[in-house]
Amino acid sequence: MEYRKADQADFSAVLALIQDTIRAIYPRYYPQGCVDYFLNWHSQERVSAAIEAGQVHILLDGGELVGTGSQEGDRITRVFVLPERQGRGYGRYILDRLEEAVAADYNTVQLDASLPAVHLYERRGYHTVEHQSEGTESGCVLVWDVMEKRLRED
Repeated sequence: MEYRKADQADFSAVLALIQDTIRAIYPRYYPQGCVDYFLNWHSQERVSAAIEAGQVHILLDGGELVGTGSQEGDRITRVFVLPERQGRGYGRYILDRLEEAVAADYNTVQLDASLPAVHLYERRGYHTVEHQSEGTESGCVLVWDVMEKRLRED
């Protein structure tokens, strides 16, 4: 496996992985209007800007992009693993690397957990510090948890 920072040459593959994962997984948890909101939120512009800012990392297995995750200060964002490759430890590997990077500068890490991911993060020691919701233009209501995990004592 290879884990590294993404660069603009990876942009199309990273965007496709994120969008394909949202299309495959999120309809099980959210109405279509909310799925569309997530697709728009993870837009070409936002993903490209995050890559340019050095926030995006990718995981390749046998040269194939299987997952991605981002770090913005003490926050982990945009963690996605190809649906057909989920359950094989790729997400755990990405989270381990991101948590290590956050722990270098911070005692705790935060993330916003979509409904499909809350249980995964709870198993990793995260706890909910806030429930959030937001109405969208399509009339659906997004709900998510802001979660936190202590990485080290100081």
